[in-house]
Amino acid sequence: MAGIPRSSTPGAAVPAGASYRPALTLLASLFFMWGFITVINNTLLPHLRSVFDLNYTQTTLIESVWFIAYFVASIPSAKLIERIGYQKSLVVGLLVMAAGSLGMTLAASLPSYGVTLVMLFVIASGITLLQVAANPYVSVIGPPETASSRLNLVQAFNSVGTMLAPMFGAYLILGRSVGGTSKAGTVLTEAERLADAQSVILPYVLVAAVLAVLALVIAKFPLPAMGQATSRVAREERKRHSLWNHRNLVFGVPAIFIYLIAEIGVANLFVNFVSQPEIADLTFEQAGRYLTFLWGGMMVGRFLGALIMQKVPAETVLAAFSVGAFVVMLITVFTTGPLAMWMLISVGFFHSIMFPTIFTLGIKGLGPLTEEGSGLLIMAIAGGALVVVQGWLADAYGLQLSFLLTAACEVYILFYALWGAKPVVRGSGGAV
Repeated sequence: MAGIPRSSTPGAAVPAGASYRPALTLLASLFFMWGFITVINNTLLPHLRSVFDLNYTQTTLIESVWFIAYFVASIPSAKLIERIGYQKSLVVGLLVMAAGSLGMTLAASLPSYGVTLVMLFVIASGITLLQVAANPYVSVIGPPETASSRLNLVQAFNSVGTMLAPMFGAYLILGRSVGGTSKAGTVLTEAERLADAQSVILPYVLVAAVLAVLALVIAKFPLPAMGQATSRVAREERKRHSLWNHRNLVFGVPAIFIYLIAEIGVANLFVNFVSQPEIADLTFEQAGRYLTFLWGGMMVGRFLGALIMQKVPAETVLAAFSVGAFVVMLITVFTTGPLAMWMLISVGFFHSIMFPTIFTLGIKGLGPLTEEGSGLLIMAIAGGALVVVQGWLADAYGLQLSFLLTAACEVYILFYALWGAKPVVRGSGGAV
């Protein structure tokens, strides 16, 4: 399945007494970088909207291109890993991202909306390769009993990247541009648009340089070997099973897809929303700084949710968080001023546990089909590409009302938590 290369037996790669911590520390930097670069988009979008005079549909199309890359590049990434191995694939992924970042400087120099879309697709393709290679690698370079702990640790560094990126983007992109330091609705001259476009060059040169150095370090670093691929079940055994008989997976794939629409829609339109005069009346630069609270809420929610789930079933926690998200989104839509802004910020907390919880519930009880089911759930990340639907709603009915789409997404997550997540196998006469 896309995004799921053949995995190794956890713990098989590292000899007794060997230390995997230096490798884990280095890999954590990868998770930090792709979280950092992904969230830079949230401050980049309002900037590009101003530079190219885009409507909301065109603005959200930028993020759609980003998530289409997850769908398009996942299968080629898995095949590349099988051909050249994990370490070389990590290097290639970083170099692809670096090339895309340098390409962004070309797009800024022209400036060109089309070239911008292409280069963002290149960067996202590099991140996809890193995702496909790094996640299974982290799970096998240490003792199997701590595999989950290692994955959570490096994912925490991803959250650190998502928290710091808005400040970086607000200072080096929005803070250095006329559009970023002006009130919403300010009309820029052609000279100001060109100058604003070129403000992107320095940040992306810095990003490209860091990625290139990181690629060189990983290429030279003695990463532990992966071991032999063992996880695929025999063809004859798989013939007796069907993924589509598992209700929790059948409804879990669209749950991931729909959740991504909600998460990405909020993050991408946040700056435009809170900068409106009737909401917080901030400049884009000031609004960009508040994104830190949105992503910080997601980090806090992950830690708290993990603690709660030690005592409370995951389905119950997911249901409660989806109700909370639905309520705060309604308040966001039907109020104004700082209240609407802080309600939109708070949805980050309620969104925090949704992806990992849906993913875990989706593969529950799949047995020999777990790997294939995981592949379908990963491909569903492409749902983020449909954020363009919210952009169309914002153009047609207003930005604030477009967040009713987010509220509708929370309703489906609630349905999944209460009924769709129950691991009942159709035709088997019982639960798994």
